[in-house]
Amino acid sequence: MAEIQLGIIEKLFADIIWSMEPVSTSDLVKAAKDELGWARTTTYTVLHRLCNKGLFVNEKSVVTSLISKDSFYTLQSRRFVEETFDGSLPKFLAAFTGEKKLTKKEADVLRKMIDEAE
Repeated sequence: MAEIQLGIIEKLFADIIWSMEPVSTSDLVKAAKDELGWARTTTYTVLHRLCNKGLFVNEKSVVTSLISKDSFYTLQSRRFVEETFDGSLPKFLAAFTGEKKLTKKEADVLRKMIDEAE
């Protein structure tokens, strides 16, 4: 899958679409106005950009995703670890937990994930 980069505003708008999909463009225009204060033209411009990036499709005025929210953010997280920590999950976890003590529940979840990944 090609790398998709989104700006902060694009991510906010994508999250709105994911939360409402499948969504009519008229409902999307109303949601973008209510939540982001956007005009109809701004909504269509950003929607067009997101469709061109391969994240969503607008067919017959109904918008649906080509990539789920979970899949998108999983890819973004993996790319972050690759770029920032040379792909090392232990380096990432060391940085993440360096100034914060894990709760027992968090540690249990991590242990379970490690056990299942082995």
